[in-house]
Parts: sequence; C-alpha cells; structure tokens
Amino acid sequence: MKNGALWPDDNGVHINAHGGSILEFDGVRYWYGEHKTAGWDGRLAWVGVHVYSSADLEHWTDRGIALAVSDDPASPICRGQRIERPKVIFCRKTGKFVMYFHSADDSHARADMGVAVSDTPTGPFRFLYAERAEKGVWPLDAAPQDKDPRIIGRTPAWQDKHDAEWRFFLEKHGTLGRDLPDGQSVRDQTLFVDDDGKAYHIYASEDNSAMHIALLTDDYLRHSGKYVRVFRGRWQEAPILFKRDGVYYMMNSGCYGWLPCPAHGARAENIWGPWFEFENPCRGEDPVSGTGPETTFGCQGACAFSAGGRQYVMLDRWNMADFIDSRYVWLPVAFHSDGTFSVTWTAECRPEL
Repeated sequence: MKNGALWPDDNGVHINAHGGSILEFDGVRYWYGEHKTAGWDGRLAWVGVHVYSSADLEHWTDRGIALAVSDDPASPICRGQRIERPKVIFCRKTGKFVMYFHSADDSHARADMGVAVSDTPTGPFRFLYAERAEKGVWPLDAAPQDKDPRIIGRTPAWQDKHDAEWRFFLEKHGTLGRDLPDGQSVRDQTLFVDDDGKAYHIYASEDNSAMHIALLTDDYLRHSGKYVRVFRGRWQEAPILFKRDGVYYMMNSGCYGWLPCPAHGARAENIWGPWFEFENPCRGEDPVSGTGPETTFGCQGACAFSAGGRQYVMLDRWNMADFIDSRYVWLPVAFHSDGTFSVTWTAECRPEL
C-alpha cells in the first residue's frame, strides 16, 4: 500500500471510500466511506456510502453501495446533499450493523447526525433518521454561565465567514444554550466502542468551536442523554479516537475545511475527561509531495484501526479539484512513555494481521 498512490480494488478501480472507517467482523475487514465523483461537485453525495471487504488489509473487493442516496427531494440523504464521514459499528446486543454520518445540505448549513442500520456488514443499510443531538439536554459538565439567559440571549447565529467578534464569543461561551431547544449541531464525527461494549459518538459541535462525547443507547441507535464537552474554544474537527492499555487517545485536525493543517494530539484516563492536549503528533516528511507535520502530510484524519497488535490511522489526502482522485495514507502509531503518541511518515504501509 503505497501512501498517496492509487489503490486499486479487485476491478482495478481506485478505492472510493473517503472520510471512512474500517470494521472487523468474523475475520473480515470492511472499509466504508464516501463515494466521491469528479470535480468540485464531487464533494456532494451523488451515489452514497461505498463498502469494500478484505481478508488481509491489502487486497480489497468492491461490495457495492452500502447506503444509497435517495431520489426523494424531501429526504435528508437526497442526491446532491452531504453524507460525510460514515462510521459503522456492530451491536452485539441486537446483531445489527449501525452507521452514523454527518448529514448536511449542499451549503453545509444543516448539521445533523444521520443514522442507518443493516442486518449484514455490506448492507443495504436502511436510513432511519437525521437530526441534531441532545435536544433539550444539558451536558454533564454544564456550568452556571452556560445556562445564564443573558449569555444565551447574546449568542450569535452561525456564520459562514467567522468574524473576530463571533469567534471570540464562541471561544468564551460556546453555543449550548442557543441550540438547546433544537439540539446541538453535529459536524465531523466518529464512533468508538469501548472494551465493555459501550459505544460513544464523538463529534464537532457548537459551530465547530468544541467537541462533544456522547454515550449511545444499548442498541447504538440513539444518544443516551449523557454527554460532555471537550476541547472548548479549540476549533478542532475530523476526530480519531483509539485506546491502548486503558488510556484513550485522540488525533484531530484544525477547522480548515478541505485544506490540510497541523494535527492535534490528546490523551485521557477516562473517556469523559479530563483530556490533556500535546503537540502535533506527526513526524517526518513525504519527499514526493513535499508535505510534513505542518499539514499532516497534506491530509486529514479519517479513522483508526488495529492490526497485528499495532494501531494505525487512516488519512485522506483530499483533491479539491477532482474529489474522485483523492488519495489515502495509512500510518502506524507509536506510543511513548510520556503519555503521548506519534505518527511518522512511511512511504508504504503493510499492516500485518
């Protein structure tokens, strides 16, 4: 697997599963991701969520579209909307495969979580709903000022162009109270299943000024109402969460849209926090593209997966001029005695099962 190169499937076609995730089930790995099309408009959902399968993490079989777009203009997954960052987990209690994704319109003004379910890992997934999170529910760590009507009344509305005054207010106060009646926004997101089988939804919220970590119900289909806010005022997105020896780690990007930027590293002894940030975990340089840690090798994080006792991160190298030609980068994670981790550039990645 040459990083940044074309990765052909069993049909010789470049794998089309961006912003995705890898699920292991019954000895087979399933790779889900956004099916992109050509040009700038390829960022939108014209096809749906693609799925591939592999027994060795190197040779991938095209298993088709796991979740297809709808032709109903009233549907949140109507063709031309956004189905971004699809993540799939398996619920042992129900025997169902559950998919979460960022559901939005073409302008990105809508910020919902979309949920779909399937009886098999390859689908077809049945779309259930798309809505904002935690409607009418305060987080576990809500402070008195978060509930202060005077502050809530001054909270500015969402802005596509974030001016300095708007940004300063959100860094200090966030948007919890403003969004409480209709629910919190859900943008870049991921899923994580802990050792005890509990599942969590991690997502950028509060107009991208903070992240939320929410416990799911036992069937993984909804939020349980228990959640916290982390990295407040830090403007992070594209979360990746993984665990090693009882410690939780997160690797996030800054909020630069499709443009690459430095990564953020963090660790916690408890998933609810406190979370401690540390310096950019990326190391080295890709001599072919001339990219290094300052742009996360020209990439943005998608997910983490483990193989052969090692942890890996999967990154997307977006091509904004032609989204279907966006490439992939897989890199191993190294853990250090000071509680940090690092991700070092390698030209090729060959995870061993």
